[in-house]
Amino acid sequence: MKHRKPRQRPLSSGPVRTAATTLALAGAATVTAFDGSSSAEPRLTPAQVKAKVDRLYEEAEAATEQYNGAKEKTGRAQRHLEALRDEAARKTAKLNSARNALGSMAASQYRTGSLGPAVQLAMSDDPQEYLERASRMERAGDRSAAGIAAVGRRLDEVRTLHEKADGVLTELRTQQAALARHKSTVEGKLKAAKQLLARLTAEERARYEAARQGDDGAGDAARTGGGTRPSVTSPPAAAGRPAPRPAAAGTRAAQAVAFAYGAIGSPYVWGATGPRAFDCSGLTQAAWRSAGVSLPRTTYTQINAGRRVSRSQLAPGDLIFFYSGVSHVGLYIGGGKMIHAPRPGSTVRIAPIDEMPWAGAARPA
Repeated sequence: MKHRKPRQRPLSSGPVRTAATTLALAGAATVTAFDGSSSAEPRLTPAQVKAKVDRLYEEAEAATEQYNGAKEKTGRAQRHLEALRDEAARKTAKLNSARNALGSMAASQYRTGSLGPAVQLAMSDDPQEYLERASRMERAGDRSAAGIAAVGRRLDEVRTLHEKADGVLTELRTQQAALARHKSTVEGKLKAAKQLLARLTAEERARYEAARQGDDGAGDAARTGGGTRPSVTSPPAAAGRPAPRPAAAGTRAAQAVAFAYGAIGSPYVWGATGPRAFDCSGLTQAAWRSAGVSLPRTTYTQINAGRRVSRSQLAPGDLIFFYSGVSHVGLYIGGGKMIHAPRPGSTVRIAPIDEMPWAGAARPA
């Protein structure tokens, strides 16, 4: 009797096929879950784009203030290094003069046949040996001890200055690295914001820009020259720009406010302090500088310049700060409004002070 080999059912049939297909699909789903590149990036709504872009601009402004701080420290270190080098050059010139005088004394001794300690000392190339021998000769009361001591002091001064310069140079390089890092961060945030905005349609982009550029009615009237302007005692505004509103006429605060009004319409450029473009802290610094008051460069240092004031105590000219990181500042002009440089792509303008999260206020001295 022949035994037949059991016939094997193909996978393509019946429930087995169904199970295999299910497993295959599950595997594909698993691969897709771990491989983000296989799924298309979801399209963001205009509201989501706006929220992300606004956040990127806020982060870029915070990085801008860090950049401004690093730039200020870099400038200080550079000036300090240059001052040390200038002082070292002057001290070196005095050292050379003292050594030349000592050499003349040695030459005189040589001509008279007396090769004294001064000659031997003048011929020494090793500074450490020079100082040790000079000290021994000074203690021994050698007649050239005064000249030797003077040279020794000059040499020590020059060495100290060079050591200080080396330390400042290290600090300068550290600040330059921080400067480059913060610059890269700002540029990266702005690039990401630009890429997000590019995903909007032309109509959506127009609506977004209109919403960003929009101020309250009073601000619009001020920019276009409409409405009634108050009389002022400060110089008249340039053509097409609003006249300053009164703020304790004749005071430094009034001058700072007048400057801010004159800057309306100037473009925001991160890192700029005027006269044609500003970032937020650059505008407030320039405004108060025009009134003869020197403010620090960054928002997080300006908030400590002068006396802190509460929201209920605000007066025109006060500095108003926003966000938990104190990353934005405007100049209060009264009536619940300020003049500020908002963000890249915008211009200096009037805005209500409640459009951003309050962080504090300060009144410069």
